[in-house]
Amino acid sequence: MSPTAMTTSPEFRAAGTDLSERRRTGVSKGPLMDIVAASDITGMQWAADGTLRIGAYTSIAAIAADSGIAAAYPGIAASAQGLATPQIRHLATLGGNLAQRSRCWYYRNPHIACLKKGGTDCPARSGNHLYHVAFDLGPCVAPHPSTMAAALLAYDATVITYTRSGLSIPDVLGDGSNGTADNILQPGEMIRGIELPARLQGERAFYKRAISRSHAEWPLVEVCARAVVKNGAFQFIRLAAGGIAPVPLRLKAAEAALQGKAANALNIATAAKLATSGAKPLPMTGYKLDLLEGVVRDLLERLAG
Repeated sequence: MSPTAMTTSPEFRAAGTDLSERRRTGVSKGPLMDIVAASDITGMQWAADGTLRIGAYTSIAAIAADSGIAAAYPGIAASAQGLATPQIRHLATLGGNLAQRSRCWYYRNPHIACLKKGGTDCPARSGNHLYHVAFDLGPCVAPHPSTMAAALLAYDATVITYTRSGLSIPDVLGDGSNGTADNILQPGEMIRGIELPARLQGERAFYKRAISRSHAEWPLVEVCARAVVKNGAFQFIRLAAGGIAPVPLRLKAAEAALQGKAANALNIATAAKLATSGAKPLPMTGYKLDLLEGVVRDLLERLAG
């Protein structure tokens, strides 16, 4: 649950699965503020209306293993099950995953001053950007690292901090135009939890990631998809993708192509192609568009079936 940029404000430390590495290499410096696992930021609380609140200190493993989440929000459960390793999932927290720092190798190099460390440019743009964005939205071309953010975007989740509530995922992470930060929380502002709306009647959801090795790998492309298919047509559709832009993205052109339309092969293929609408791949990232189209098509076929 780290702050937005390299400032003198203290960095929050929960499990420290990412922070410990940054401190060891000298990428992150300055004061720390340890978070206590208090009751208001730990665990899950279900409301009578079917909404769910998950505390920011709740571990990813707990989210992945919870039967209630798997039944009501299968895309959230599957996303949690897919990220990192079992050891990391048992320590890593939901808030930490949302507010983690860039995985870009230029950012992680303590000897390179990129935008996120106070530098004047993004060295990945003219350097090695094989795993970077295919939707070029701002000066930084590193994809946002949070799998849970993409899943929560698909579920229209809201974020609660100690000073604000009702924040959308874009309210917290921005629109990708700010290359100096991984989120736009105020200095010292800590995530307290997230809230999920009640499950829609008849909805289904799936999550899929394309990775370069079988286990413990950051996704090249990941998509969380939700739908209500009734009378052979998509009555509701949400598609959110990660690994392709500086922030998780709703694939709105693909959603619009399916809303109210028959759940058939032609419409699914059309929507999958539209998933790449607005893409601006870098010289080395055009392959991600093929991956995105394939992942979206696979998920839509599963939702329609």
